[in-house]
Amino acid sequence: MFQTFKEWFWLERFWLPPKVKWSDLEDHDGLVFVKPSHLYMTIPCAFGLLIIRHFFEKFIATPLAKAFGIKEEIQKVIPNTILENFFKYSARHPSQTEIYGLAKKCTLTERQVARWFRSRRNQGRPCRMKKFQEACWRFAFYLMITVAGVAFLYDKPWVYDLWQVWNGYPRQPLLPSQYWYYILEMSFYWSLLFSLGSDVKRKDFLAHVVHHLAAISLMSFSWCANYIRSGTLVMIVHDVADIWLESAKMFSYAGWKQTCNTLFFIFSAIFFISRLIIFPFWILHCTLVVPMIYLEPFFSYVFLNLQLMVLQVLHLYWGYFILKMLKRCIFLKNIQDVRSDDEDEDEDEEEEDEEEEKEEAAKGSEKDCLQNGLGADRQLIPNGQHGR
Repeated sequence: MFQTFKEWFWLERFWLPPKVKWSDLEDHDGLVFVKPSHLYMTIPCAFGLLIIRHFFEKFIATPLAKAFGIKEEIQKVIPNTILENFFKYSARHPSQTEIYGLAKKCTLTERQVARWFRSRRNQGRPCRMKKFQEACWRFAFYLMITVAGVAFLYDKPWVYDLWQVWNGYPRQPLLPSQYWYYILEMSFYWSLLFSLGSDVKRKDFLAHVVHHLAAISLMSFSWCANYIRSGTLVMIVHDVADIWLESAKMFSYAGWKQTCNTLFFIFSAIFFISRLIIFPFWILHCTLVVPMIYLEPFFSYVFLNLQLMVLQVLHLYWGYFILKMLKRCIFLKNIQDVRSDDEDEDEDEEEEDEEEEKEEAAKGSEKDCLQNGLGADRQLIPNGQHGR
């Protein structure tokens, strides 16, 4: 049964243009052609990237984070049986009425109860150090793969003349640079998929799973059908914007808001140019219109373009959210990734705790000053004027 399915799955009419056979893509005269078996290499390479990532985060990302002033914070919560039971079995976000009742039971102030719940919610959440490490790793990889992509493609004729993408298709030999470009890119997405369980959890967790699987599926399909030339163009167009997004996240976690905003503006500009102008009017035109000059429509041509058009719809969807973030940044002076609201909630709560600590420290200092006959500006208060 498996053999029958395998034979049906690899039928030439699904993958190749009419009158072309798999035998036409066998290696000969020193020329190497793509083979589905090449993709097996992506799995061990993905585990290799996970090992590299471990040492990168330990010896590069962590010292860099500390240089930015990011610390490995451990949330400590004062044990309280009543509040802990309410947190576990009733609600993580109690209402004001519930906070009032709990404060009475525990002989605490309402503010202390609210702060306890905030600290308890933050206890199981990843610290900024871990978020910075992940963003730093992705930034390093996207930077490396983008530089490699430019080095692989800058002298290729099909980058400057789209007609060359389809010249001789599908009998186009595989170049070593194309092989490693594809293997590294696919291995990276496999590694991201494998590490989802240990990475920072976000509300768009499922979206990340779907995105990684879709990216792997699209690259695998383009490889098997020998759409290597157009595939490398799609990859470089996508990678070039991600560098700026990850660098913006790094500076956001470090608290460099102005630098973060600047990098996000650069990311937005490159995103709109690469994915809403170059991709539809250059890449899609190349895959949808140009091949009809050389070939008749066939299944893999239709399937490839359907996937790319779905990808373009996603670009429009993400572009909408980026515009919302830009609007928020311009008018509210605050960038918040609406696709990962839980991260921002964590940071908001951390900032609220920090502000409360500062307020309490200031009040305590002011109280000490008053007890010692000093004003808030630490000047002596004349006798009899303490209450004024």
